Amino acid sequence: MELVALLSSGKGTWAQVAGLIKHGNWDKVIILGDDFAKNFTHEKPFEFIKVDLNKKLVDLKEEFSKKLKGKLEELEVALSIASGDGKEHMALISALINMPVGVRFAALTREGIVDL
Repeated sequence: MELVALLSSGKGTWAQVAGLIKHGNWDKVIILGDDFAKNFTHEKPFEFIKVDLNKKLVDLKEEFSKKLKGKLEELEVALSIASGDGKEHMALISALINMPVGVRFAALTREGIVDL
């Protein structure tokens, strides 16, 4: 399964994404974020897609759609929205389901990775 993760604001949220990457067995990892998020590093490979998170909701959804087009190979993805705010989450979820691709929310817990 492919992992799509938003890297934005929120204390400790980058650690959540890093843990998902580390402990998951992903076919591909795509990280979406702004200029600051491009500083994210990990020992496992991932693709970083720069987006302008300051855009208005509809414009941000369009940017997510445009930049994710052709990147996803499966019919369903694991999605991490532990980082970011409601506007960013709505735009990303809307972009994914309109591709169309199914979404499973993924989170790292003490018990391991869980689908929500």
